[in-house]
Amino acid sequence: MSTATLSETVTLDRLDEQIVRALQLSPRVPFRRLAQVLDVSEQTVARRYRALVRGGVLRVIAMVEPSALGESDWMLRIRTRPEATLDLGRALAQRRDIGWVGVAAGGSELLCAVRSHTQQQRERLLLDRLPRSAAVLDLSASVVLRRFIGGSASDWAQLQHVLTTEQTDALRDSAPPPRQPPPVDGDRRARLDEADYAVLEVLARDGRAPIGTLARAAGLTDGRVARRLARLIESRVVYLDVDLSAAAIGYPVQAYLSMTITPGQVENAGCTLADHPQTPFVAAVSGRANLVASVTCRSLDELYRYVTERLGALDGVQSVEVQPILQRIKQAGTLVDGDRLATAP
Repeated sequence: MSTATLSETVTLDRLDEQIVRALQLSPRVPFRRLAQVLDVSEQTVARRYRALVRGGVLRVIAMVEPSALGESDWMLRIRTRPEATLDLGRALAQRRDIGWVGVAAGGSELLCAVRSHTQQQRERLLLDRLPRSAAVLDLSASVVLRRFIGGSASDWAQLQHVLTTEQTDALRDSAPPPRQPPPVDGDRRARLDEADYAVLEVLARDGRAPIGTLARAAGLTDGRVARRLARLIESRVVYLDVDLSAAAIGYPVQAYLSMTITPGQVENAGCTLADHPQTPFVAAVSGRANLVASVTCRSLDELYRYVTERLGALDGVQSVEVQPILQRIKQAGTLVDGDRLATAP
């Protein structure tokens, strides 16, 4: 079996792909267990994983679910002065409440995902900071009304074929989260304290950090931290994600689709698109377009066929705007350097 080549073009062999998919199903699975399922040595699994991380191919990270805190996800389209697009995009990418930043529209538009933990944090950005920026020519914001997919490590399913059914069953977490988080009223909003945020600070850099490392960061015992983390994940306040550079492993074409769907067909269209392996994110949103999706493909021809054949077959589609992503600056909370994930500090 050849070793993965992490150079200008990344070539993953079968074992590398299996490791990536296994982590999507169970992000904190111990190397020993992963080695047993894949029938290789623990040292081989650990070595391959570390090479993929060093090469900017993947990172396991923890994300907070805003809806569990009583907040909402927002999608921004920011029309910018062309000469200021990258500078503004990089500045936004440094914010912890910005989870995704991409450059579209020939380099004069930014697409962003806002995941604020408080209403005040979001309002300062949308009503004060961005409108005052000289780089911003126009700003539109849409709230996510329903997320059909996006919020689970296994959402991007292009590699689902590399594991057998038995391997998948052995690795899959016991209760995968539903596509749509449950509604949260004021009395049931999650409350995160300083210890929780200390743990999440470490997990945002390395979602596989050992319990001992998390305990030292929080100033708690290993047992208390293990129980707190398990509770946060089981209650879906926190989820573990596998941030993957799709472009680096042969899926360089990424696009953002804004669709107008007949209202009575939105639910069906969203569920259908969520089942496509090309779509790691699909959501119903407010605004002129009522359904959005991100799509990852191997080529422009595949993107064309996806739009004309798969979207074209859906009932209720009135219009589709296809925005190829020229450059990703940040994704799933990770900065992007070219086609690789930037190394965590």
